[in-house]
Amino acid sequence: MKYRILLVAASVGLLAGCPDDDDDNNATNSTTQSYTVSVTNLTPNQPMSPLAVLTHNSNFMLFEVGQSASVALEQLAEEGSNAELIAFSQSDENVIQGIAGNGLLLPGNSDEVTISLDVDEEGYLSVASMLVNTNDAFVGETGLSLKDLEVGESFQMNMNVWDAGTELNDELASTIPGPAAGGEGFNADRNDDDVVTFHSGVISSDDGLASSALDATHRFLNPGARVTITRTE
Repeated sequence: MKYRILLVAASVGLLAGCPDDDDDNNATNSTTQSYTVSVTNLTPNQPMSPLAVLTHNSNFMLFEVGQSASVALEQLAEEGSNAELIAFSQSDENVIQGIAGNGLLLPGNSDEVTISLDVDEEGYLSVASMLVNTNDAFVGETGLSLKDLEVGESFQMNMNVWDAGTELNDELASTIPGPAAGGEGFNADRNDDDVVTFHSGVISSDDGLASSALDATHRFLNPGARVTITRTE
């Protein structure tokens, strides 16, 4: 969770006409745009792992409901590591940039990253973060289009909490890596239904699950987070 990668697309200026028109032509023809991506933790007592923010083309999906999670998403959902998702920018031709958040995102707080990109090559964004006091719950959105935002405009979306389906939601101290338990993180063995689904929430010891390492404060409702994307230039 100490990884921080920022790959910034090079600005492209197309020069045309006489010298007096250079600045106007650059501003008009350049396809490089800049954005801030802010995520707010809406849960009462679920710290979220450092963000994984990916820019990509329309051929990439971070996850699909009803389909198996990638190993990289499993690692984020089970132990909060964003490094494997960010590395998609090196291993997947459809992912152009992988950007890490600034650290653990505490309840009620926000984290923000800045990106610059060419919307003709990478006009879509995906973002994800683990709820660390869970077995494999994560907030995430994928395929958010950046193409229609004008300078100064913002797009805001509530983020659902998803179950990666890679680890049984037993809530045991030995299987939850967050501060509520300090247990195991990623485990390559998948002992749940192995498909991404809507998360039904935790049960907790206060709800009658005596073996749970969680209490009532760790419950969460949807939305679990909110993402705001603002075009700055």
